[in-house]
Amino acid sequence: MSEPVIGRLAPSPTGRLHLGHARSFLAAWWSARHAGGSVVLRIEDLDESRSRPEYVQGILEDLAWLGLDWDGAPILQTDLQAQHEAALARLVAAGRAYPCVCTRRDIERAASAPHLGETGPVYPGTCRGRFSDAQAAWRASGREPAWRLNTQGIGVLRWSDELLGPQVSDLEAESGDFVIWTKAGRAAYQLGVVVDDAAAGVNQVVRGEDLVLSTFQQLALMRELDITPPRWWHLALVGDPDGRRLAKRSGAHSLSALREQGVDPFEIVAWAAQSLGMAGRAQSAASFAPSFAWPTPGPQRSNPAVAIPAAWAGA
Repeated sequence: MSEPVIGRLAPSPTGRLHLGHARSFLAAWWSARHAGGSVVLRIEDLDESRSRPEYVQGILEDLAWLGLDWDGAPILQTDLQAQHEAALARLVAAGRAYPCVCTRRDIERAASAPHLGETGPVYPGTCRGRFSDAQAAWRASGREPAWRLNTQGIGVLRWSDELLGPQVSDLEAESGDFVIWTKAGRAAYQLGVVVDDAAAGVNQVVRGEDLVLSTFQQLALMRELDITPPRWWHLALVGDPDGRRLAKRSGAHSLSALREQGVDPFEIVAWAAQSLGMAGRAQSAASFAPSFAWPTPGPQRSNPAVAIPAAWAGA
C-alpha cells in the first residue's frame, strides 16, 4: 500500500504573490488533491529582514482568491526554531558542519530561497577546519559566525526530477560548502526546508526550476540527517510577453494588482491549467483536480518557457 500523498505550499512573505507563484501553487495543489492527499501551508519567514506581516495576510488572501485551501493551520517557519536547532546540533556533533565568519553577503542571502543567477561563487573552504567551535570563531573575528555544511566527501549526487529527468552534480565542485545557519541565529533556507518538510511528512515538492541547484544541497542535508527525499517537480519559470522573468521584488504582475483590475481568478486558473497540458474552462480550481496528470517521466529534457497573456502584462 502506497503512503498518503502530502504536498505543500511554501510561500515567503517578502512581497506579493505573482502569476508565477500562482502557477506553481496550483500545480502543487492539483497534484496532491488528485491523489487524495493533503496540503500543508508553510509560511517561509526565516528572512526576518524582508518578511512582513502584511505580506503574510496577502498570501492568505491571494491563495483563497485562487480557490486553494490547505489542511490544518498555516505554519510559520520562525515558530519551528527548536527543530532547526536540533538538526544543526546533530550536524555539528557529527563533524559535518563548521562555523564560518566570512562572506557576509552570502551568509545574509542564505536566509532566503536563491534566485536564478544568484548561486554565487564556489565557496573555497576558507573557514573549514579553522575554528574548534563557534566561541573560537567569535574570539578570533569579533563576529557571530554562520555555519556551513562540509561538502567534502559527499561526491557526485544524482536524483531524477519528475519533469526534467536525471540530474547530476558534484556539489563540492559546483557550490562548495554552503550556509545552513545564519549569523542571526536562524536556519538558512536549505536547512529549514529540509527539516520542515520532513517534520510535516511532505513527499511531493513542486516548485520553479531555478531551485534545481538547491535540490542538490537539500539532498546532501537529507543524507546527513537520514531523511527520505520527496519526489520533485521543477516547473518552467514564468515570464512576461517580452521574455523577462517575473520577480516578486519588482512587484510586477502581482495577483493583488490583477484582482484590483477585475480579472476573474478562474481565468488565471484556466491559464495555469492550459500551460500544464489540461484543457477546459475552469469553474473553480477544484474542477481541474480530478483530471490532473503529470507528463510521464522520461529522458533528460528542458521545460518550455511559459509566458503570461499580453492582457495581464500591465499588472
